[in-house]
Amino acid sequence: MNLTTVARHALTRGHTPAATYALLARRTQKPLPSARAVCLALTIPLAETTRRLADCHDALLADPRPNSETDTGEVLEALGVFDVPKSLTDTGLAVVDLFLTAIGAMGGIRAGHRHGLQRWFTTGNLTTAYLSLAAARPLPRTGNPAQYWTTLVTAGELLATTPSPDRRIIYALVHCRTQAATLRQKSDPPTSRAPVR
Repeated sequence: MNLTTVARHALTRGHTPAATYALLARRTQKPLPSARAVCLALTIPLAETTRRLADCHDALLADPRPNSETDTGEVLEALGVFDVPKSLTDTGLAVVDLFLTAIGAMGGIRAGHRHGLQRWFTTGNLTTAYLSLAAARPLPRTGNPAQYWTTLVTAGELLATTPSPDRRIIYALVHCRTQAATLRQKSDPPTSRAPVR
C-alpha cells in the first residue's frame, strides 16, 4: 500500500491533514511514515518534510501512546507540520522582511505569537500576520517603538498596494500611522516662540 496515495485520496475526500494522519497511523501503526505520507500528499517538498518531522520526531512520533493517533494528528497540524508553503512575490518577501524587522523592534515576543507568525509567513497569510502585529505593542523598555510602528507603516503601505486589498489592512495601517505620529510628536522638542512685544 502506497501511503502517500492513500493520504492523497483521503485529503481529496475532505479529510483534514490531522484526520488523514490519524487514519494512516491507526492502520499502519507507523507514525513517522504516516506523517511523511500526509506531508508528501500535500505537496510539501521531501527536504522540508524531513526537516519538519525531525523537529517533532522524538516528542510525538518515536514512542506514541496507544490510541493517540487523533491527538497526535491535531498536534502535528497545530505545530504547522502540515502547512503547505506558498511562494511569495517580491512584494510579499519585502513585507516579510519588514515584519521580521518589526519583530526585532518589539523587544520580546511570546513563543506562541512567534510560532503563529512563522506559520502565516510559510502559508503566505500576510494579512493575518500584519493584523496580528498591528494589534500588538512593542515593549517600552526593551523595544524600539518608533522603529516598530514606522516599519509596520511601510509594510502596510506595501500590502495596501495589492489589487483590492483587504479593508482590515487599511484600518490597521491607519492605526500604525497614528501610533508612529504620536511617538514623533512626543519626541519632537516643542518649537520656541519669539517673545511678544
